[in-house]
Amino acid sequence: MQTGDATLDGIALLQPLAPAARSALAKRCSWRRHPAHEQIIDRMDDSQDVFFLVDGRVRIVIYSLSGREISFSDLEPGGFFGELAAIDGGPRSANVVTLSRVLVAAMPPAAFRDVITEHAPVAMLMIRHLAGLVRRSTERITDLSTLAANNRVQAEILRLATKGRDGNAARIYPIPTHSDIAGRVSTTRETVARVFGELSRAGLVERCGNAIVVRDYRQLQDMVEEVRGLE
Repeated sequence: MQTGDATLDGIALLQPLAPAARSALAKRCSWRRHPAHEQIIDRMDDSQDVFFLVDGRVRIVIYSLSGREISFSDLEPGGFFGELAAIDGGPRSANVVTLSRVLVAAMPPAAFRDVITEHAPVAMLMIRHLAGLVRRSTERITDLSTLAANNRVQAEILRLATKGRDGNAARIYPIPTHSDIAGRVSTTRETVARVFGELSRAGLVERCGNAIVVRDYRQLQDMVEEVRGLE
């Protein structure tokens, strides 16, 4: 059942559709609220719904046999997840857990495939999204294979800073925990804390209230590109 006045109008993938078309799709969805720290998707599950994130934040992760969390990305309102199973019919490739209270619209796989096949602009956005997944995965595999742990932390800070860049400065908000960053780059919280300390003493990063400010984005970028061998 649709919840209140919630709509799919804020979903980036569906922006090419007319408002009436989005409204019709909303009626084909199952609307669900989840509390913080709840698992929405279980890796290797055989469900195939696609979830549109209307409100709240979620994290895409997998867990090793030892229980270690490997984090891939955090999604904000307007994003979506679960599309791979809907496209290829395979099992879920990762777990999705809520970071806050969320509202999602779960679309059946048949309805999702109808949207993709019947609306070329939406299909192109999906192709670009999948291409982005491949590029990010390639970059991550390369970093894990070639960079030392401290350099991987620097690269992750640079990636986070890119989203909030303003000229040669950048703002990272909300502040990620050391555990969050460690999970993304396969290292320890102690290593993350040490790298932040080194960057702080060098005057490159500074904590300001609820955000981390990167004072010299280009210098941090040069440091990462040097160890990646891009200079």
